[in-house]
Amino acid sequence: MKTVLVGMATCGISAGAEKVWNHLLKLVEEKNLWSEVKLEKTGCIGMCYKEPLVEVRHDDGSKTIYGEVDVEKAAKIFELDVLKGKTVEDLVVYDYGKKGEADLFSKQKRIVLRNCGIINPEDIDDYIDKGGYTALEKALFDYTPEQVIEEVTISGLRGRGGGGFPTGKKWMFTKMSPGEKKYVICNADEGDPGAFMDRSVLESDPHSVLEGMLICAYAVGAQEGYIYVRAEYPRAIERLKKAISDATERGYLGNNILKSSFNFSLKIKEGAGAFVCGEETALIASIEGKRGMPRVRPPFPAVSGLWGKPTNINNVETFANIPWIITNGALKFASMGTEKSKGTKVFALAGKIERSGLIEVPMGLTINEIIYDIAGGIKNGKKLKAVQMGGPSGGCIPAELCDTPIDYEEIVKTGAIMGSGGMIVMDEETCMVDVAKFFLSFTQKESCGKCTFCRIGTKRMLEILTRITEGRGEEEDIPKLYELAEKIKSASLCGLGQTAPNPVLTTLKYFLDEYKAHIYDKKCPAKVCPALVKYVIDPDKCIGCTICAKKCPVGAISGAPKKVHVIDSEKCISCGKCMEVCPKDAVYKE
Repeated sequence: MKTVLVGMATCGISAGAEKVWNHLLKLVEEKNLWSEVKLEKTGCIGMCYKEPLVEVRHDDGSKTIYGEVDVEKAAKIFELDVLKGKTVEDLVVYDYGKKGEADLFSKQKRIVLRNCGIINPEDIDDYIDKGGYTALEKALFDYTPEQVIEEVTISGLRGRGGGGFPTGKKWMFTKMSPGEKKYVICNADEGDPGAFMDRSVLESDPHSVLEGMLICAYAVGAQEGYIYVRAEYPRAIERLKKAISDATERGYLGNNILKSSFNFSLKIKEGAGAFVCGEETALIASIEGKRGMPRVRPPFPAVSGLWGKPTNINNVETFANIPWIITNGALKFASMGTEKSKGTKVFALAGKIERSGLIEVPMGLTINEIIYDIAGGIKNGKKLKAVQMGGPSGGCIPAELCDTPIDYEEIVKTGAIMGSGGMIVMDEETCMVDVAKFFLSFTQKESCGKCTFCRIGTKRMLEILTRITEGRGEEEDIPKLYELAEKIKSASLCGLGQTAPNPVLTTLKYFLDEYKAHIYDKKCPAKVCPALVKYVIDPDKCIGCTICAKKCPVGAISGAPKKVHVIDSEKCISCGKCMEVCPKDAVYKE
């Protein structure tokens, strides 16, 4: 039987996968081919830049992924490949036999993403067929709780939520904390700009997360758990609910799991979308029905967490690693990576690259290898300028440091952090002051307001950055930014405030000349900040077509038909519409 998979994660559906799915469904029904063709939904295949994606698998093991598929292309793929076995060469993005436009999988090692884009996330049997829940069985019947924790410790797995705390040690703290009632929480409150790793895993392979939580619960002695997932991830929530229901029905959740004495139940808590709830103590407060605000630690959640009981919190990626570690052995996981950063890391690639999407690479690979070998390099042949890692809590790493390996300690040395795995690539046309303003604007809005320095300090920093990008920067602005950053980092209670200045500090460290150009020369070197950019018409290229004058929203362009046009810089609002519509590229910025 031939199998046709359609990528139906949020990335695929937003690009039109549902129409493709419905059309393929109609074709199979019309031709009554259910005995010959298996049509399946799957999650994120990883190549988000080519969505919607359709994969065709034949009985002989050959399989091909087609990209940017619409209804018409789907019909062509069905007619030629599915029915006649002829590859539609012009639509191929990846042929497992011949490879695609680039072998973007060759440097990847997929552990967390092992089932993503391969199984139907809504079918528990698909997960079981891939070895799902055997790790739970092994843990329950072959290992004591202490041995499970020992195995996780030996693996070297560190929390993938950003901090990189050793997972085995965290589990041991919860295990050792006195109390009969304990909890396990999965932190799926992903909120970093540009990050979509957790959403994709939950949408594509929810059972791997449930299995990881179950093994953790057995190890630490918990009987109840929560998955805290933000409400704006409706597809992830929908698939999690089905996964929990199916797992309960099959005896993987509930009482006497797999006829053992182990009991564990799971609930979903939908978060309202506050970034601060990614902080453990704020997340716990939110589950308890309180306002999501952090509290002073210690006591840490492992000692006093949800409703005052010992609680272990890990994120989606951390839990999804656990079944693989138990199944394949800690040493195999520890054999990958660097001395202190073991295993693999999932990244959401976005920005000015040829191939955006979801990847998983062994620790130790360099940033440049990710950008050029996997992501295909910078779009339109432009130069790499910097990479933002760690989201608003992280920082900007300049191109000259992109040989830095993916390793917690090495990334920290640059001023950024590993974070949860968002990686935004910027080219030479990016203004780094504007980037710092963007991330600080995010954290300023997301501050819960509890700490004065976070609430007011970030606001003052944002005001300064806004002033600089508007050409009103002053000589003392740079020392003021340093002073405020230092105080916010040292006086804020939680990670949000403590890391909020990082994007500013790293751009000041590596791109100080850009700040100075904005302040002293009233210029934006990247020609991005509207107040510092002047639009000009090249008289040698202008043909007097009048299109720019007609589209200018403020009437700043004058000139007769077939005569050279001129922009009045006093009236111009730097919207860039003239440059966008000019058919001869006669408009430029200076």
